[in-house]
Amino acid sequence: MTFDLKGFLLMTLVAIASAAGFWLLRAHWGHALGIAPYLLFLACPLMHLFMHKGHGGHGIDHTQGRATPPSGG
Repeated sequence: MTFDLKGFLLMTLVAIASAAGFWLLRAHWGHALGIAPYLLFLACPLMHLFMHKGHGGHGIDHTQGRATPPSGG
């Protein structure tokens, strides 16, 4: 059995970052809840961009300017 040092270091750093994040969130819970509505509004355009993978993926062929027929069988 070999020891994967890179994986071990990555998991250790993730554990330390998680513990530090929990400690900061616990200490500043009031501030974190104060910015929660703004994060919700920020999530809307980010989800639109990442879920649609930008614009142009809505079934419209932009080279011809008309909708493409469905490719179903």
